[in-house]
Amino acid sequence: MGMVLANKKMRARIQALLEEMIASDHASEAYKEAAKEWIAAQNDAEGSRAAAEKLVPFIHESAAKGCPVCKQLEELTHFLTKRSQWIIGGDGASYDIGYGGLDHVLASGEDVNILVLDTEVYSNTGGQASKATPIGAIAQFAASGKRVTKKDLGLMQATYGYVYVAQVAMGADQAQCLKAIKEAEAYHGPSLIIAYAPCINHGLKIKGGMGRSQEEERRAVECGYWHLWRYNPALADEGKNPFTLDSKEPDWSKFQDYLAGEVRFLSLKKAFPAEADELFAATEAAAKKRYQSYVRKTQEDWSL
Repeated sequence: MGMVLANKKMRARIQALLEEMIASDHASEAYKEAAKEWIAAQNDAEGSRAAAEKLVPFIHESAAKGCPVCKQLEELTHFLTKRSQWIIGGDGASYDIGYGGLDHVLASGEDVNILVLDTEVYSNTGGQASKATPIGAIAQFAASGKRVTKKDLGLMQATYGYVYVAQVAMGADQAQCLKAIKEAEAYHGPSLIIAYAPCINHGLKIKGGMGRSQEEERRAVECGYWHLWRYNPALADEGKNPFTLDSKEPDWSKFQDYLAGEVRFLSLKKAFPAEADELFAATEAAAKKRYQSYVRKTQEDWSL
């Protein structure tokens, strides 16, 4: 976030220097027009790049002639093209212990993108349960299966109304994943993408283990364990529903088989068989409830 604010400050400095040149008698009309074009497009990646290509030759030419303002601009030319800024973290740093920081960044309204790699557990520190861990999964501090539902981080942040949010799973739909990333980058405001990321702590039982993590993502979406959707505030400005559910209707008959394919669930079945049946049923019920909440979002009327 500090890098985002620093780059914003540098572009503001460039704008002040260009406005000084526009107001002076030492710049040609072509220089002034190029400066105005950059000022108008400075917050757009493609627009700022195109404007910079026109502007830089004028800056170098004038600096070579001794223009003190242009000599300052020469030192800042690498800030002319708007940079793509991404903050990347896991679910522990996003859903849980670092949630306050994530919420603060998104609530700032700054043009920054956040990518959450959701492993549903504190992966780097030994596999502790987090607020992203689903009902019934075994993890440290949830040895007999987690008893409360997973936090719906994406839907929570979508309530701001000005935050772009998407849930993706590359192995399930590469096109949807790429579309979400491109939309997040193009959106002039804060963006949050939550990506399902199978983890070694899941204990994948499919042949190939973690080498088949993309296949595990596909299975997760197919059975309804994970859902693909996008919330684009730019559509709301056009009177359209900003929420798009990209997942197909899940095949719920495959849900329990999916749980049985991961050690984090299977271990509970072996240790506490009676409780496992109850918790696994609750896991499926929670997934169905979450899916229905997404279906209802697609039916909202935004035409007013």
